[in-house]
Amino acid sequence: MPNSTQPAPHPRKRFGQHFLRDKNIIRRIVDSVILERGQALVEIGPGRGALTSLLAEKSSRLHAIEVDRDLACALSEQHKNSDHVTVHAADALKFDYRSIAQGERQKIVIVGNLPYNISTPLFFVFNANIDIVAEMVFMVQREIASRLTAAPCDKNYGRLTVTVGRCFEVQHLFDVGPAAFSPAPKVKSTVIRFVPRTIPIGSEVSPPLFEKVVRDVFSQRRKTLRNALKNYEAEPILAELGIDPMIRGERLSIEQFTKIVANIEANLSN
Repeated sequence: MPNSTQPAPHPRKRFGQHFLRDKNIIRRIVDSVILERGQALVEIGPGRGALTSLLAEKSSRLHAIEVDRDLACALSEQHKNSDHVTVHAADALKFDYRSIAQGERQKIVIVGNLPYNISTPLFFVFNANIDIVAEMVFMVQREIASRLTAAPCDKNYGRLTVTVGRCFEVQHLFDVGPAAFSPAPKVKSTVIRFVPRTIPIGSEVSPPLFEKVVRDVFSQRRKTLRNALKNYEAEPILAELGIDPMIRGERLSIEQFTKIVANIEANLSN
């Protein structure tokens, strides 16, 4: 069992910390994590360790990544007698996840109650490292979850939906109210699962170019495709694909985005 003799550090606003305290929610999150035998588990933003102790019971190798050095120190002290738990005092956005996957010689499972201020950029980090990810389970702000699971024509459908959705199937698991946290946030939360797609949706394209085109299309949501893609000379491409240049990006499916990017890429290479 973890050792706890130090007083619990207080939440720090600059890290977007809201500590999970509802034991039923904690158990539901841990139960949602699917681990194969011997698979390494990575926890992001463990905070005071609400999930960590149960995750340590579930996994034979647990890596906890905490940016707050006081919390990381306290967590290391709590688990000093647990040889299979490693606490990294590090920024999750800059952490080398490949070092863990290479050390374990297999894909990793990632879980966490994500600080609201890093969730979106973190998804792009894992998008670029999808080949080492077996599965991810995260608690995020409900607005972010709505964007990740939105369909075309939905007001929440956008850059995040398309870029992440091309590589991951995103599943809504359950919602969590503010009372489950300390301090209680002003927003509601949702637990979601990310399952890597065996093959990304649509045509094979350069990931950086795909992200750039999608970003350009959604940078000003009211822009038509004709205006958003004018730097790519894309009107002939849209005509060939039978896509109306006067519609906005929110009406395109992920597959349509990949077809547009594949044609842009072909033109750039000629």
